[in-house]
Amino acid sequence: MARTDERFRATFNAVLDECSALKPGDLLASELALAAQFDVSRTVIRSILERLDMIGVVQWRGRQKALMRTPRPDEWLTVNASQVSPEELERQFLYWILRFDVPPGTPLNVAELARQFRVSVHGLQEFLASLSRFGLVKRRPKNGWELVGFTSDFAIELSDFRMMIELNAISQLIALPDGHQIWHRIEELDEAHRALAVAIDERFHDFSLLDERFHLAIGSITRNRFVAEFQKVISLIFHYHYQWDKKDERERNAAAIDEHLRLIAALKSRDETAALAAARDHLRTSKQTLLSSLRIHALS
Repeated sequence: MARTDERFRATFNAVLDECSALKPGDLLASELALAAQFDVSRTVIRSILERLDMIGVVQWRGRQKALMRTPRPDEWLTVNASQVSPEELERQFLYWILRFDVPPGTPLNVAELARQFRVSVHGLQEFLASLSRFGLVKRRPKNGWELVGFTSDFAIELSDFRMMIELNAISQLIALPDGHQIWHRIEELDEAHRALAVAIDERFHDFSLLDERFHLAIGSITRNRFVAEFQKVISLIFHYHYQWDKKDERERNAAAIDEHLRLIAALKSRDETAALAAARDHLRTSKQTLLSSLRIHALS
């Protein structure tokens, strides 16, 4: 299997994962947003959309890409297990947890999950060992693994920890010199937020990706290996929760954009007090949105 074909297959499967989180009639993100999310060219994304349109999963008409039906299990493509990246395995596994396919306390069938995620059993065992540091899985007394699960308590603890590390990152960011590359990223994010705000009626689904970019940019200046590990999990969880709760999605995303812009303005003016206040308000809102999403998803 050629490397380009492997890349296409892996990305196609990742897009199917995204489609599985949507309901028929929901719109997919823009081609540009999908290309950035999966780190591939727009040509690859177009090829994937063509295939999805051909098999009837998505109806692609110009800029509009509407989900027609939920993907079937047999529509995921086979990928060489040795080529699945650790990042892709992490994304697939966390996505599976966040969909509540199994209740907390359920034993994990490593052989079955290895086939499902297209990795070797040894590779999955190593991944579970690394993930156990986050408290989402744990070893069973007589060997094997158990899913601890994503609960309201976990969401609260995760949100509180996110508050601590991001407020610390903001204080560090404010003190950086004008020539630091972070200020160029802040300018780009400012422009991206304003562009999305203008087109919010058509593009409000794109906010989750922009939110992920924004918070990762803030955290990127923290030179702490432990924080970096947790940021990946935090980012994915807060990214996916936007896909659970469709109620008032446009209004919530528009409000979050305004909160981001308030923080960006304070950062650009080097006003630490205002920046910390804006961050606290936004993270409190995000925490409540996450908890609300959990309740709604649990009832669905």
